[in-house]
Amino acid sequence: MGIEIERRFLVENEDWKDQVIRSESLSQAYLNSSVDEWATRVRIIDNNKGYITLKSSLNGLINYEFEYSIPRKDAIELIQLSKYKITKIRYQLKINKKNWVVDVFEESNSCLKIAEIELNSESEEIQVPSWCGKEITGIKSLSNVSLAKAPISELSVKDRIKIKSF
Repeated sequence: MGIEIERRFLVENEDWKDQVIRSESLSQAYLNSSVDEWATRVRIIDNNKGYITLKSSLNGLINYEFEYSIPRKDAIELIQLSKYKITKIRYQLKINKKNWVVDVFEESNSCLKIAEIELNSESEEIQVPSWCGKEITGIKSLSNVSLAKAPISELSVKDRIKIKSF
């Protein structure tokens, strides 16, 4: 069974940039838009590799996740057919022997930067880097599927401020 255990944080500043070991461009779309059921995501990495992913939240910290390679041509067509899209640059970092990513969103979510770390267990201890702000693990309105459906740029100023104060 595909299980993903991850914690997510808003990024507060640019201090993470000197720890980047590689980056990749992600274009992704969702074929459905419910955050309470299975999300079907299509992703293209670096305009080269296509994937389809089935994902469902078990409890906010733990997700079921099944990902499969698909032909790039099919991924492009599926993304074009979807109305729920996201583009971002994903930066890979190695901090205290742990793999972190920072997603820098583009287009209608361009003001948003989210850091993630995948864990081996729910009880795994981590050192949260100083450039991480509020933890947003399990906040559905800041999931990628929600951001594809309701981008930050379409939120009211009041709702944008609310995100910063979670």
